[in-house]
Amino acid sequence: MTITHAPATPAAEVSAALPTEAPEHERVLITRGPRSGLTIIVAVHSTRLGQALGGARLWRYGHWTDALADALRLSQAMTMKNAAAGLARGGGKSVIAIPRGVSLDERATRDAMLDLGDAVESLGGAYMTAEDVGTSAELMAVVHERTEHVCGLPAEQGGVGEPADATAAGVYASILATLGHVFGSAGVSGRHFVVAGLGQVGGRLARSLAAAGARLTVTDVAGAKRALADELGAIWVEPEEAHLVEADVFVPCGLGGVLTHDVVDALRVRAVVGAANNQLASRDVAGHLTERRIVWAPDFVVNAGGVIYLDVAGMPGADQAALDARIAGIGDTVASVLRSAEEHGTTTLAAAERIARERLDAAR
Repeated sequence: MTITHAPATPAAEVSAALPTEAPEHERVLITRGPRSGLTIIVAVHSTRLGQALGGARLWRYGHWTDALADALRLSQAMTMKNAAAGLARGGGKSVIAIPRGVSLDERATRDAMLDLGDAVESLGGAYMTAEDVGTSAELMAVVHERTEHVCGLPAEQGGVGEPADATAAGVYASILATLGHVFGSAGVSGRHFVVAGLGQVGGRLARSLAAAGARLTVTDVAGAKRALADELGAIWVEPEEAHLVEADVFVPCGLGGVLTHDVVDALRVRAVVGAANNQLASRDVAGHLTERRIVWAPDFVVNAGGVIYLDVAGMPGADQAALDARIAGIGDTVASVLRSAEEHGTTTLAAAERIARERLDAAR
């Protein structure tokens, strides 16, 4: 593993622990953006299956090491996601850390994207970036001014746009598969879902579920999202109360780490299926979910629609019908994972990772 380290943006405290063992990543770049002054981290976990692909996250962290820990976890998850999805792509992630007390205006955000472009370009094609939490197709267009290794550009610039529709479609297919496994029927009508996080993916998903006749309880850290609850006739709860609601399925669509042991103890649902990355606060939570007989559809399988879209839609002669079918096929993968876990007496995490590792081992 090669680590390039430049001075980082200072911050007041560390609130997230780094891994206790050395990361298994091929390369980790840590640099201070010359224009923005922000800490930029690009983690390339694996290129065994091809160029690493993963989004760029622009987020607020208590300390730059929190951003490093996030990048390491997210890039590793991208390796598993891309492998399980059958893509000829490795896993990587980039993170731009906004320190506490710092706000970015339009000029500062543009500077950060230009700095990210330079960082990505310096890796010589090992990693391709795209939009993620805190970024957008329009911001990827700024990154593109400094590197060709970026996808998900706006359609008016010849790109395929943001992948939120595809991500939401994949999550919806995963929900159907999970309902079929748990209840014996994939019918959404009349089922009660708790959607935690109404961003680009969660909001789309809530609309699709409501249109199919689902009962919804929703929440978001942004109070303005309550307007969507009113529009859909959904019940609104505060974010810290969402996991306490008795329902059929809990749908986490915000940031990661939501499934702690305490949260799992309090859950009153039969299944958890959502778009959020890295939902498990620690690996052993997967076992705790199994002990409580709560079916968890692994996040890196469920939310692969976006990366499938970015990889496939940009290919010459891409066929929309074939792409839609492939995203819908995420549901088949989820069903296979749930069956395998049940048949082998393992967690769904172990079953999903087995699929990804078989493909990685074959590439070795």
